[in-house]
Amino acid sequence: MSMNNDHSSSEKAARYWRVIAFVLLGIFIVNYFFSIEFAITPQFVFALHKKTHVVQEVNIEEAVLPSEGILLPIRWGSFGKQMVEAGVIDADQFEELYANQGGLGGEARALLYEENNNMIVISRENAHTLLNLLWAFGLSNKNPILEEGPMIDPRYGGDAGNFASTGGWTLAVGDAMDHYSAHSFAVLTEEQQRLVERVSQNIYRPCCGNSVYFPDCNHGMAMLGLLELMAAESVSEEEMYAVALQVNSYWFPDTYLTIATYFQMRGVSWDEVDAKEVLGSAYSSAQGYQKILLEVGPPESRGGESCGV
Repeated sequence: MSMNNDHSSSEKAARYWRVIAFVLLGIFIVNYFFSIEFAITPQFVFALHKKTHVVQEVNIEEAVLPSEGILLPIRWGSFGKQMVEAGVIDADQFEELYANQGGLGGEARALLYEENNNMIVISRENAHTLLNLLWAFGLSNKNPILEEGPMIDPRYGGDAGNFASTGGWTLAVGDAMDHYSAHSFAVLTEEQQRLVERVSQNIYRPCCGNSVYFPDCNHGMAMLGLLELMAAESVSEEEMYAVALQVNSYWFPDTYLTIATYFQMRGVSWDEVDAKEVLGSAYSSAQGYQKILLEVGPPESRGGESCGV
């Protein structure tokens, strides 16, 4: 009788541990494909979620628009002062533009009047000022893109003065076209010029459907100026795209926060995106961005820079 009881107990123990083993194996298999969550308060809850490629929750706004700003790999030097002296920028009008915003800060005044400016940090706070300074530079710095490209193409009217980037620059001494590609502030080598032309054809902005190679608005003209300055510093093509995406994001925050959300929905974080791809027409042109909006929905407005001063 004792032997039967021992045998029965052994079988029960074996079955018990087999059940435990199967349960643990089952949990392992299920958890491989699913995530399982248990919660005890306020009541017992069992949740089973299918696993997908999930991007870790991050602050998208901080990723796209870093609050500390981004260091631009250019040396501004005395370009602001040179443009004031040449009449590209009427200093009084430029300062008046910011009068109702508390006036130009110390950094902006240095960029406009001083000679020894080094690299610039673009941030949410100074994006508008830098847009205008780079707009003036792109408009006035002598470059074949302005003299031989779409801006003077008969298919688009043949008159470079009829675009927002030229007619809209009202902060010059005299007419803006008096300064159009008229000043050799930054002279590029042939190789540097080819780089600017190649990169400019691959960068779009969501206020219109044209690339920087056709800088018909202030954003395009400002980006052209930035590309010229980066090329003059021998910045690599890959870095030029990365910087251009960062700058575009500060100028069009709603657009790029939406695009970042679009990528995150597909399991790609903002620091993993291909800058050249995002700057292309499929995402950064007005038409491309509208397609993104259809999937993501309208963003919460954070402002941005208009196509005028």
